[in-house]
Amino acid sequence: MGIQGTEVAKESLDIIILYDTFPLVATVLRWGMINFVATVSAGEVPLTVARLLWVNLIVDTLGALALATEQPTNDLMEEPPVGRTEPLITDIMWTNLLAQALYQIIVLLTLQFGGESIFDVTKAINHTFIFNTFVLCQVFNEFNARKLEKKNIFKGIHKNRLFVGIVGMTILFQRG
Repeated sequence: MGIQGTEVAKESLDIIILYDTFPLVATVLRWGMINFVATVSAGEVPLTVARLLWVNLIVDTLGALALATEQPTNDLMEEPPVGRTEPLITDIMWTNLLAQALYQIIVLLTLQFGGESIFDVTKAINHTFIFNTFVLCQVFNEFNARKLEKKNIFKGIHKNRLFVGIVGMTILFQRG
């Protein structure tokens, strides 16, 4: 990844991850899994490079902007301080991450292998459906990432109009 990779390694790869950010690596791994299973079993890749770039644009840019607009709450001041030796990714974060990844893999592989017959569509339409489903899963994940340790992820959403506006723009961009 990034600057740590040698030139020889970079030349032998199909994909080079230039940024060492955890969400990007998680996205690449998730889509790599979907593409790998689809390629091995069906001999085709459901996502093009342009679609993967679009997802990264939405997830990295608009998603980060939406989450950065979240105002701090008074509950934050009641939390105990986190020590320097504490892990950066908490158990709750791991649970959310694994649950989202598992959910998305199940849904997307179901669409990959059964979407054409379930919805009675062509292969091209099914690939578009898979892509749109993944993007909407990422939009939902933005809501999920707002309140990692709370059960109600929609609590206070009406107070953050900028977040709602950015999520709305993401959906409109995806639609267009």
